[in-house]
Amino acid sequence: MDNRNLLLAVVLSGLLILGWDVGMRYFYPEAALSAQVDPAKPAPTAAAAAQTSTVAGAGSLGGDAAAARKVNLAAALASPNRVAIDTPRLAGSINLVGARIDDIVLKDYRETVKKDSGPVRLFAPEGTPGQYFAEFGFVSGGARQPSNLLWQADGTKLTPTTPVTLTRTDAAGITYRIQFAIDKDYMIAATQSVANAGAAAAVVQPFALIKRTSTNATIDQYVSHSGPVGVFGDTLWDPHSYDELAELGGEKPEGAPDWLGFTDQYWLAALVPGDGKGNVTVDDAGFRSLGSQLFRTDLLYGATTVPAGGSVTQATRLYAGAKDSQILDKYEDGGITYFGKAISWGWFEIVEKPILWLLRTLNGLVGNFGMAIILLTVIIRGLMFPVAQKQFSSMAQMKAVQPRMKDIQERFKDDKPRQQQEIMKLYKDEKVNPLAGCLPLVIQIPIFFALYKVLVLSIEMRHEPFFLWIKDLSAPDPAHILNLFGMLPYEVPMGFLAIGPLAVLLGITMYLTFKLNPAAMDPVQQQLFAIMPWILMFVMAPFAAGLLLYWVTSNVLTLAQQSYLYSKHPQLKAATAAADKKDAG
Repeated sequence: MDNRNLLLAVVLSGLLILGWDVGMRYFYPEAALSAQVDPAKPAPTAAAAAQTSTVAGAGSLGGDAAAARKVNLAAALASPNRVAIDTPRLAGSINLVGARIDDIVLKDYRETVKKDSGPVRLFAPEGTPGQYFAEFGFVSGGARQPSNLLWQADGTKLTPTTPVTLTRTDAAGITYRIQFAIDKDYMIAATQSVANAGAAAAVVQPFALIKRTSTNATIDQYVSHSGPVGVFGDTLWDPHSYDELAELGGEKPEGAPDWLGFTDQYWLAALVPGDGKGNVTVDDAGFRSLGSQLFRTDLLYGATTVPAGGSVTQATRLYAGAKDSQILDKYEDGGITYFGKAISWGWFEIVEKPILWLLRTLNGLVGNFGMAIILLTVIIRGLMFPVAQKQFSSMAQMKAVQPRMKDIQERFKDDKPRQQQEIMKLYKDEKVNPLAGCLPLVIQIPIFFALYKVLVLSIEMRHEPFFLWIKDLSAPDPAHILNLFGMLPYEVPMGFLAIGPLAVLLGITMYLTFKLNPAAMDPVQQQLFAIMPWILMFVMAPFAAGLLLYWVTSNVLTLAQQSYLYSKHPQLKAATAAADKKDAG
C-alpha cells in the first residue's frame, strides 16, 4: 500500500510540474511580456484609409467603412499636417487630418532593457502595424463628419504652457473648434465647441473615440487585465479580453460612464467625459470589434440644438500614458471615479499598495529595487519574529512528542476514535498546538501574492535591474542551468525547464527549511516532503526574478532565525535531535 501511494504521489508530482506551465500561462502573466511591438517590424493588420460612414442611428457612431491598406510609420509621421506634442513625459504630434492624436511616445520608458532601445510608442497612425489613436469630432445633422477633413491649427506645438486650437468651418457657416491642452503628466484636455453663424439651427453631437489593434497588446491574464476597461455607474468594468469582445461584436456596459478605454499591463488610453463623475449626458459609450483585430471605444454625447448665433461646448479628457499608481491616484483624488483601479490590484489592494510604497521608499534609500526587496523581506520577517518564536516552539515540541504519538498510534491502530482522543490528550498535557506552525505561512500567503502582483503590475518594477545577469526583476531569471548559461548550443524552452540560479537557490533553501520541520509520521508524507522543494523549484522558475529573490531571502532568514532560536533553547535542540535520531533509526 505504501509503495502504491508513493508511486501515485510521484506521478501526481510529475503531472503538477508538466501542467503547471500551461496553468500559469492562463492564470498569471509572465512579466517579461512587452506591451509594445517594434515599429520597424511589420505585423498583419488592416486599417481604414478614411472614415466616411454615417450614423447608424441615435447613439451610434457606426462602423468604419474603408479600404484596407498598410502605412509606413515614418512616412505617416513625416506629413506636414501635424502639430508637435512636447511635455516632460510625452512626445509626439497631432494629425490635422481628422483631428487625431495618433503619435505618442513615452519619454520615461524604453521598449526593451537595452540602453539603446528607443522609447515606448503608445499611439501610432491608422494603418501602421501598431495603429492606436484617439479622434475627436462631431456628428452634425445625424451624420458623422468624415475623418479625412483637414483642420487648421493656431500653433505649431502643444506643451503644458501652450494650448493649441483646431478650427474648421463648414459650408453652412458653422464653426467647429477643438482646443487641446496638456499637463506635465499624461492627461490631454480636449474642449469641443460649436459656434453657429448660419441662418438655421443645427443639431450637433460632439464625440471622441479610441481605436487600436490588438496585435501589440499584452495577454489578458488572471492578475493583469488587458483589453477594454472603464468605470460605469461608479463600478469597475473589465470582464472581457479582446478575443471575447471580438466574439461578442460589441458591449455597452450599464450605467453612466465615468471613464473608458483600453489597458495593457503597463499602459492605458482612456477617455474621461466631463469631470469624470458620470454626470454628463451621453448617447453612446461602449466598445466594439471592427474585425481584423481592430477595436474601438466610442463616447458620443447627447444631441444639442444650436440655434443661429448660438454655441455649445463639451469637455473631454484623454489619458495616454503609463499606469503609474501615484499619477492615477492623483487624478482619482481630483475627481475621476476609481481611476486608480485601471491597475488590476484586485482584492489584495489593501496589502499591495503599502508594499509598493515601502519598496519605493527603500529603493530611494539604496538605489536598487533588488536590495529594496531584500530589505522588505527583512522588515517583514522582523515584524513576524514573535510569531516565528511560537512556531519554533511548536515545531520543537511536536518533534519531542512524536515518539509518544507513534506509540499511541501503534497501541490504538484498530480504534481510530480512541487514538484521536489520546493524541488530543497528549497535546493538551504537553501544551502543544499542532496548528501553531502553520500561522506564519498563513500570514505570508497574502504578502507573497501581493508582492507578486506588485512585481507584475507596477510600472516601477519594469526593467529594474538587480546585479550581474538579472536585468529585469519583473521578468523571469534569464540564466538557464540546463544549457550552462548559454554555453551549450541550444535554447532552453521557456516554462518549467527554464531553471535559473535563483530557482536552484530556492529549491536548496526550501529543502533546508523543510528539514527544520517535524518529520511526518506517514512514510508517504515523508517522501512527499522530501521532493516538494524540488517540485517548487520547477514550479517557481517562470515567476518574476524579484519574487524568487524575496522567497530565497525569506528562506535564508528562516534558517538564520532557527539557528538563533536553537542557541537560545538548547534543551529543545536536544529533544529535536533525539527525535530525528529515533526517526532515522
